Amino acid sequence: MLQRTISPIRRRLDRSGIVLSGLCALHCLASIVIVSGLGLGGQFFFHPDIHRIGLAIAVLIAAVAIGWGALRHRRAAPFVVAMTGLSFMGGALAVPHGFEEAVLTIIGVALVSLGHVLNLRKVV
Repeated sequence: MLQRTISPIRRRLDRSGIVLSGLCALHCLASIVIVSGLGLGGQFFFHPDIHRIGLAIAVLIAAVAIGWGALRHRRAAPFVVAMTGLSFMGGALAVPHGFEEAVLTIIGVALVSLGHVLNLRKVV
């Protein structure tokens, strides 16, 4: 009975992780276009707290969903891929705002999203 409840919760968390990864990538691309092209919103789009909070949410969702999945299906790939992505996202916080940060973040969110997809495919 408990297992039937757990699987839908984990699926929702993985799907939430995928959606949030997509929104993060969209934020990065929109920030570059809007701030560079129009000169608007730099203080909002590039505020460090947005990136720190986003990383904290990504870590929390990945830890619960992918960690939970790894314990159930005993597959390392979703965990390793997602943690590599989180490392890229963390590395993006260490570089100045701009192209390099966007590239690191987009690589990171793509890998985190892939980790969630792999985790969904290993549902037990």
